Amino acid sequence: MSRAFVTASFESLADQLADVGRHCYERGWALGTSGNFSAVVRQEPLTLAITTSGVDKGLLEASHIVEIDARGRVLQGSGTPSAEATVHLAIVRARGAGAVLHTHSIWSTILSDAATDGSLMIEGYEMLKGLDGVRTHEHRERLPVIENRQDWARAVPQVEVVLRENPEAHGFLIRRHGLYTWGSDLAEAKRQIEILEFLFEVMGRKRGIAWQP
Repeated sequence: MSRAFVTASFESLADQLADVGRHCYERGWALGTSGNFSAVVRQEPLTLAITTSGVDKGLLEASHIVEIDARGRVLQGSGTPSAEATVHLAIVRARGAGAVLHTHSIWSTILSDAATDGSLMIEGYEMLKGLDGVRTHEHRERLPVIENRQDWARAVPQVEVVLRENPEAHGFLIRRHGLYTWGSDLAEAKRQIEILEFLFEVMGRKRGIAWQP
């Protein structure tokens, strides 16, 4: 993924992240205080706009977004950055991403728990062509599954290994927790959330998992 994207101001990104967060809430992908979302403000030195901890995503506003540096320290705004800020920073560095989105949907939670070989494989669906760089429904998408943690700062080396060993992956799952995906900007990351969450629901229903919205 190219790093040649143009970043917006912190204020503009805060507004956009709040919109994305409320959208994910409305779709049932980030209910209550679950989920966290970020976007790159500057590449050099690296800073991120990121959601603060403990905020109901249905009520997310620009004031709930802070700017942090490469060590997770708050530079602008008020509140405590997401407890998973270090994961966002690791993804940005490893993938050259302009935005990182993390959801806690029902289907991603169920499928991450059902995966038995350390990954979830998706192939043969037309919607795969909505993922960055994918041109055919015959694409095979392998999403690694990482075990859940409470201390994600200490788990960053594991995340970095997973990203390095799966260079073609468009995201990864945390078991019984949810999805991480990214994009060159917020629009691309939002599209990938929508594509992957659609595919999760298709796969879950196809496997006969009995859940009705």
